[in-house]
Amino acid sequence: MRIVIIDDSGLRATVLEEGLREAGYDDIHIVPPRGAFVARLERMAPDVVLMDLGSPSRDTLEEMLTVSRALARPIAMFVDQSDDAMIGAAIDAGVSAYVVDGLRKERVKPVLELAVRRFNAFARMQSELDEARTALADRKIIDRAKSILMNQRSLSEQDAYALLRSSAMNQGKKIVDVAQALITASDLLGGGI
Repeated sequence: MRIVIIDDSGLRATVLEEGLREAGYDDIHIVPPRGAFVARLERMAPDVVLMDLGSPSRDTLEEMLTVSRALARPIAMFVDQSDDAMIGAAIDAGVSAYVVDGLRKERVKPVLELAVRRFNAFARMQSELDEARTALADRKIIDRAKSILMNQRSLSEQDAYALLRSSAMNQGKKIVDVAQALITASDLLGGGI
């Protein structure tokens, strides 16, 4: 597992690195948050990112949250102090673990594991939500195509769906693709509903 530590304090980064090495991790990279470090992080393709921000300013926090959004990886953030706005911003940016005043090497492994598990759970939920949205959008397209067929050919809903389905099978396409093509053709010919 490639782990990147974002930290501009050598001492704090050393604590995280020691905790990771004691936990059995050895592909560890420390990146100071300066210059074009986001692009550098993307090239490194880390599996997990640990951010040690100490007492971040609002600008630093915003910059780190931009990193979180860009990478789409499990991220654990360590801070010395926090408030509700900072916690909310971190959660909104997809930070998987947000640890306040808890930078000790023996805590690094459990926090890392928590970040990975929470990230994976969130990714699964996001995937399921995306699939449900796609299915709903597909259903609306299919229903509109059925409506066009029902009106133009005087078919029942069941027959309209059967026609879409058989047409899709004959063409080796998905039903939603055939339905979308029907809607587009109908719209072009002025018969859209």
